[in-house]
Amino acid sequence: MNSQVSPLGELATDWAEVLAPHEELIARLLTEAYSPGQHTLPKRDNVLRAFKTPLNDVRVVIVGQDPYPTPGDAVGLSFSVAPGSKIPRSLGNIYKELYSDLGIEPAPHGDLSHWADQGVLLLNRVLTVPAGDAGGHRRRGWETVTHTAIEALAAREKPLVAILWGADAIKLEPLLDSHHVITSAHPSPLSARRGFFDSRPFSRANEFLTRTGQDPIDWELPDPNNMPPQPEPNLLF
Repeated sequence: MNSQVSPLGELATDWAEVLAPHEELIARLLTEAYSPGQHTLPKRDNVLRAFKTPLNDVRVVIVGQDPYPTPGDAVGLSFSVAPGSKIPRSLGNIYKELYSDLGIEPAPHGDLSHWADQGVLLLNRVLTVPAGDAGGHRRRGWETVTHTAIEALAAREKPLVAILWGADAIKLEPLLDSHHVITSAHPSPLSARRGFFDSRPFSRANEFLTRTGQDPIDWELPDPNNMPPQPEPNLLF
C-alpha cells in the first residue's frame, strides 16, 4: 500500500489481520466504486461496517447477496436499513418468517444492529452496488474478500451457525462443513416461497447455540425511538 489511509483502519483488529492480504484489492474496489460520477451504495464509510464486530465475537453469520440498490437503504449490514427507512420487501419477508418461527412481531423499523451487537455477522457476498442496479458489482473482487472472511470463521474452534440465504451465499457451504449450516432460498419476493418461508432459521440457530453452551440470540428488535435514555454525562471535575 502507498501512504494513503488503509481501508482496514477502522475494522476490528482481528478482522483487519485476516483481510490484510486483500488490502490492495479492497482499496482498488473502493476507488473504482466511489470515483467521481459513480453513485454507489452504501456510503463509503459503511462498506466494511460488518467487520467492526470482532471476529472472535461472531456466533452467527447471515450471508446475503449484495446491498440494497435503492438509495438510502443500504447501511453496510446485510438486510438492514437505517431507522426511519421504509422496510424493504426482503426484510419484510424475514420479519414474516421470524413471526412464524418464534412468534416475534415485526419490528416497526429495519435496523438490525441489535443482532450485530450480539455477535450476528450480517455479511453480503458483494459489499457495494450501483444505485438501481442490483448485482452490478458482482465478480469484480468482493467475493474474494468475503470468501476469506468465511474461511476465517470456519477455521475457528468456536462453534458457529451459518445462515446462508440464496444461491450466492449457499456457494460458501463447503467451507463451513464443520459448523452448523442452515440454507434456504433468498427472502426476496422473487424466491421466498421457494424454500425461505417455513425454514425456521432463527429457532434452529438458537437451538444449536444453546446445545453448544452459548447464549441464544435475542432476535426481537427494540424500537430505536423507544430505547431508554442514556445517562447524563458527569460534568463535574
